[in-house]
Amino acid sequence: MPRGPRLDAPGVLHHVMARGVARQFLFRDDADRNDFVNRLAGVSTTGAFQVYAWALLPNHFHLLVRTDKRPLSRAMRSLLTGYAGTFNRRHRRSGHLFHNRYKSIVCEEETYFLELIRYLHLNPLRAGIVRDLPELARYPYSGHSALIGTCVYSWQAIQSVLAQFAPTPRRARLAYQAFVADGVKQGRRAAFQGGGLVRSAGGWRAVQELRRGREGYSSDERVLGSSEFIEQLRAEIDLRADRAGRASSRAISLERLIERVCQAEGVRVESISGGGRKARLCRVREGIAYLWVEYLGHSGRQLAPPLGVQPESIYRAARRGQDDAERWQGLLKKY
Repeated sequence: MPRGPRLDAPGVLHHVMARGVARQFLFRDDADRNDFVNRLAGVSTTGAFQVYAWALLPNHFHLLVRTDKRPLSRAMRSLLTGYAGTFNRRHRRSGHLFHNRYKSIVCEEETYFLELIRYLHLNPLRAGIVRDLPELARYPYSGHSALIGTCVYSWQAIQSVLAQFAPTPRRARLAYQAFVADGVKQGRRAAFQGGGLVRSAGGWRAVQELRRGREGYSSDERVLGSSEFIEQLRAEIDLRADRAGRASSRAISLERLIERVCQAEGVRVESISGGGRKARLCRVREGIAYLWVEYLGHSGRQLAPPLGVQPESIYRAARRGQDDAERWQGLLKKY
C-alpha cells in the first residue's frame, strides 16, 4: 500500500518518531547525541517548530512539536539529512541510517498535550536507560531534565509546558514532577505510537472524505484525537483547498515570476544573479523567494540556479520576504 502524504498545517501539534534502519543504533555515543541535539536546537531556533518534549533512545527518538509556517517535512528533512550525513562520516559507514521516513501523528492538543509530554519523557525510564526518576531528572538527552531545571535548553518551549501546571516556576515544577511520577505505572501506551487507529492513504483528501459518516473517523493512524477534532481538521482542509484553488488560478512560470518582480522593482533580470549585495537587489531576491517558495509552494532548489545561490539561502530569503508579504502577493494580482 502506498504511503499517505503528511498531514500538516501551521500551528498543528505533531508527535514525531524515527527509528534506525533494521533497528540499528541512531546514537552510538554522546557525540552523536550532542550532534542531534544541536541540530534540533538549530531547526527550532529558525522558527520551523516549537519543541515541547523530546527523548533520545539508542535506536529511535521522539519529538512533540508544533509547526509554524514552514512545513514539518522541510524541517525534518533538514534535521535528519544533516545528522545522517555526519553520522555516516563519523562512523565510516554508508547507506540509509533511518528506517523509512519518519512517522508523524497529528494530535488533539486539549486531550493529549500533557499526556504526550509525560509519555515521551518517560521513555528513557521504560527502556531501562535510566533506573529511576531521580536519574531521569539528570538524563541530558530528554526534555524532562529541562522542565525539572537540571539542564538548560533555551530552545525548548519550557514555559509553555510549565504554565499548564501552576503560575510560578517552582510550583509548576513540583506539580509536573508529581504528574510524571503518576505516569510511571501506566507503562507503554500503544495508542500514542500510532493513534490506536488504522492507517489510510490519501492524506488531507482522505480526511476530507470523512464526511461519509462518523464511522470513518477511526480510519487514519496519522491522527490522535476525537471525532470533533477530525471535523476541525476537515475544516482546515477545506480552507487549504480553497487557497490551493486560488493559487492554481495564479499559475505562473518561474521565468515569468522573476520578470514581474524585477519589472515592479525597476531592476534588470540579469542583475539578480550576479551576487550583488545592494539593498534593492536583496529585496528583489527576497520577494521572488517568498512568492515562489512560501506563497506558491514550490521547491527552493528550482529557484537557486536563477538567483545564483544555494538552496539554503533561498529558504532564508523567503522567510525575510514574509515581512512584506502583502506587497509581493499584490504583484501577482496586478499584472
